[in-house]
Amino acid sequence: MGNVATKINRTLLYLFLILLSALCLFPFLLMIVNSTRSGVEITRSFTLIPGNSLKANWEVVSAYFNLFAGFGNSLKVAVPATLLTAYFSAITAYSMAIYKFKGNSLLFKVIVVFMMIPAQLSLIGFYNLCTRLHLVNSYIPLILPAVAAPGIVFFLRQYTQATLSKALLEAARIDGASEIRIFHKIVLPIMAPGIATMSIGAFIGNWNSYLIPLILLNTPEKFTLPVMIASLNSSQDIQKNQGAIYLAVAISVIPILIVFCFCSRYIISSISAGGVKE
Repeated sequence: MGNVATKINRTLLYLFLILLSALCLFPFLLMIVNSTRSGVEITRSFTLIPGNSLKANWEVVSAYFNLFAGFGNSLKVAVPATLLTAYFSAITAYSMAIYKFKGNSLLFKVIVVFMMIPAQLSLIGFYNLCTRLHLVNSYIPLILPAVAAPGIVFFLRQYTQATLSKALLEAARIDGASEIRIFHKIVLPIMAPGIATMSIGAFIGNWNSYLIPLILLNTPEKFTLPVMIASLNSSQDIQKNQGAIYLAVAISVIPILIVFCFCSRYIISSISAGGVKE
């Protein structure tokens, strides 16, 4: 009876997970279907049957902006910003987790406080700073601030404390390895699952960033993809452009899905690593 009850519970659990997965994938399916329908069809009826307006929607998108140029501009921002976030957050988290220096706990508390402050509060001051540094209409202020990521530092610090054995560090020091070599050769591979997990979120955040690029970028040729897509929403004939908006959003999601597919296997590793004790 015990085995039967276990099989029933497992079956119910699998059915629940399948249903949950279907609910999560439903918005993506609806987005893809609506990208093939006209704006009139979208507003009049709801269906999961693809339409015949894919070509017309693409022509509307092409008339407003160069989608591939937007792709390139977003990649110019998202890729370097994600790399900077991953590397500097990892080295900061490692130093705070391993080295016991004066002010360590205070610095950690400051990081926690900064996690609670909305970025929008500093928007005016950030714009004034960029204006004085002549960085308006440049990608630099969209990339360099990624060096400071309090939330990712907080997560990686906890992850490092849970997974990194200090015995490995002591052995490397006895062998004569420098601190920076220890970080790159020993610590980074161990932190890779946590870094990859945080990099997914960092890439999505940088790829979908809208407010700051909208304020700082003045030249249409430099607009990132979210800013370009917003021009469809701000057009006069919103109903006509509904299908084109869905098409542009569906295409813009492709890089996010690719990054997630390559890095998703690290998510389970980073979650399970916290439950492993020495």
